[in-house]
Amino acid sequence: MDRETVNMGHKYSQYSVEDFDKFDCLKLSKSIYLVLLFVLRGYLVWLMSVTNMQDRVGIIQWLYPQTALFYLSLISGAVGLFVVLVISLRRPGAKNWVRVSWSYCRGLLIFALAFDFIVSLLGFFYWQLLSVSWLVIQGSVIAVLIYFCFRSKRMTINLQEFPEKLPE
Repeated sequence: MDRETVNMGHKYSQYSVEDFDKFDCLKLSKSIYLVLLFVLRGYLVWLMSVTNMQDRVGIIQWLYPQTALFYLSLISGAVGLFVVLVISLRRPGAKNWVRVSWSYCRGLLIFALAFDFIVSLLGFFYWQLLSVSWLVIQGSVIAVLIYFCFRSKRMTINLQEFPEKLPE
């Protein structure tokens, strides 16, 4: 066995059979889903408000007192939506742009987190909408999520793999 094959086996040694999908790729890291939930919270709030028949804008106004903050949250979430699109198209025979985009997903998620924090800073300094404690909490959550993005071995393996068609 050559050294690369030994290293490849060592990379997967801590995972069981249940950790792999039908294409023999490691199932996606929970870190990816956590970051997506955080980045897409503007869209989740929007969906909750659309499904609320009594007061369609009440939830949005409660969580985003300044309308511009809500729209900026949707813009930062658009990067998250793109990552969700890439994840949903990640399969054997996918277009080349999906394969290329997949390898940049960590950078895209970190960019979306950073942009989201910039939006919060804008809300704090420009509109005086957020308290310092809320800004610190949000910054801490973003810092932890970025840390997970860089430290997650599973995410690193995920981004190196791309599903290939398996022989029958």
